[in-house]
Amino acid sequence: MNSRERILATLEHREPDRVAIDFAGHRSSGIMAQVYPALRAALGLPPSMLYVYDFIQQLAVVEDDVLDAVGADVVEIGHDLIHSPEYWQDWTLADGTPCKIPAFIPVERRGNDWVVRGDEGQVICIQKEGTLFFEQTCFPLLGMDDDQEAEALERLEYHLDQIMWWRLGIPPAPAPLDAPERVASARALRASTDRAIYGTFGGNLLEVGEFAYRIDNFLMLLAAEPRRMHAFLDRLVEIHLRNLERYLGAVGEFIDVIGFGDDLGMQTGPQISPRMYREFFQPRHKILWHRAKELCPHLKVGVHSCGALYPLLWDMIDAGMDAVNPVQFTTRDMELPRLKREFGRDLTFWGGGADTQGILIQGTPAEVRDHVRANVDILAPGGGFVFQQVHNILLGVPPENIVAMFEAVRR
Repeated sequence: MNSRERILATLEHREPDRVAIDFAGHRSSGIMAQVYPALRAALGLPPSMLYVYDFIQQLAVVEDDVLDAVGADVVEIGHDLIHSPEYWQDWTLADGTPCKIPAFIPVERRGNDWVVRGDEGQVICIQKEGTLFFEQTCFPLLGMDDDQEAEALERLEYHLDQIMWWRLGIPPAPAPLDAPERVASARALRASTDRAIYGTFGGNLLEVGEFAYRIDNFLMLLAAEPRRMHAFLDRLVEIHLRNLERYLGAVGEFIDVIGFGDDLGMQTGPQISPRMYREFFQPRHKILWHRAKELCPHLKVGVHSCGALYPLLWDMIDAGMDAVNPVQFTTRDMELPRLKREFGRDLTFWGGGADTQGILIQGTPAEVRDHVRANVDILAPGGGFVFQQVHNILLGVPPENIVAMFEAVRR
């Protein structure tokens, strides 16, 4: 099997020739830029220019020689723009490491901090001195009265563009979703690799509400003013559907998995009750996820959702989810044997391979290998398992542990 065949077999719940591996195939299976040079060295690879493709999370573009070394079977759309010098600008990470970031991002110094501004000069996000990430500072629908909000919903796309997660996309952003250069990039990537291609779309609902109103207010409004929130979510779905049709019309034929997202979970359970999920989100997820399959019947729907999802999983499967990542199995009710037993015939576990909060950062290489082998033994039988660690590899993870993790999977 080649890599694409391996992923497709896995998604069809057929055992591939070996466990399929994802490393940096989407925005939650990668590695922070500060760790990436040390991983290259640990793999015996020469130093290279550091490209940061996800500016907010500061994730590195993982180059083909690293993907080859770890046996990765997936690559994300936009990966090939590493070869387009005009797409990038110089920047410096918090630890002083020089790097390249997308040239369209207007980052500027404010004292000892870095900021990005919106259309009216407002700071939409900030990386404060001594921190590793950008934080959202603009919540465009926060504090509006009914009349203001009604007007805001008419111009919702403008307001959403003042949110860092909406505005600061990944390559090939800021190209329009149906831009010729986006089509050309996807076509070239398909022609150049036998890896499966993951197209990150987004289509978030709960999270966009939290970004727009601020999380505490949005959760309160779901409970206190449901009619108002239904109006907001209906408008948001209209925007997502229009963007989805543009996106898949441009690149759908070149990708194998479309990536949606909505972080529904916490460490101790879902952010919302199953009843609230069924009222506000499941019907709208179903509209979006089923529309993707109507437009491109060959696609599988991958959903990124962190945390403890157990009470929601059947409803998400019913809405059209084929694969879930990152399978945060250290959270409540997310034990791997239970998940495999109850959902293994209906759901592909795209993750759950190694605990990044504990063993990967604190363990020895031998402990990492044992941990990975145990997880693979649970999830791999019968297919329906793509190995990835639980979310991105962050600063502090020893590179020898990363190498041990992938060695354990391949063996």
